[in-house]
Amino acid sequence: MITHHCDICNKTFQSENALNDHNRGKHPEKKEKLLFTDKQKKRIKIFFTLLIIMGAIWLIFFFVSNIKTLPPSTMEGHAEISPPAHILQEPMKLVVHKHMLEHADGKEGGRGGIIINYNCDNFVCEDGLIKKLEAFAVKYPEHVYVAPFPNMEAKIVLTKLNQQKVLNEYDEQAIEEFIQ
Repeated sequence: MITHHCDICNKTFQSENALNDHNRGKHPEKKEKLLFTDKQKKRIKIFFTLLIIMGAIWLIFFFVSNIKTLPPSTMEGHAEISPPAHILQEPMKLVVHKHMLEHADGKEGGRGGIIINYNCDNFVCEDGLIKKLEAFAVKYPEHVYVAPFPNMEAKIVLTKLNQQKVLNEYDEQAIEEFIQ
């Protein structure tokens, strides 16, 4: 039989409840005051668990929303389709964009294309900017394409296979150098 022993007055008890009753009545100074009840501890655990989950969700949202959206610069996932023209008023489909990086106009073994994308929806584009960009497709009709790219994180992005150049403003010399 298990007995419980009072360390202060050396009495023995048959149950833990009896010892606890004895300590409350005879030795109140020994009684430890609990900081939190079990119910409060459970609520605190739930609160901090929810706080951690909400923090993790916020971090994921923050990192995902800050990922830069730029045109692709690889051929991975391309389709053997060519765009209808070198100057487009609508965005070029990504699979087509990737194919033009491989070879302009889909000519097997041909030179890789260069795509000039612009975003005048999220950025302020000065008058005549699009016409200036389109002039490069006219000047280099065999391999330069110009198309809008909505929601891009830049005003102008020049892309060729495995290379990109981001421009915050129109820079004719930088575009020429990239094309060459």
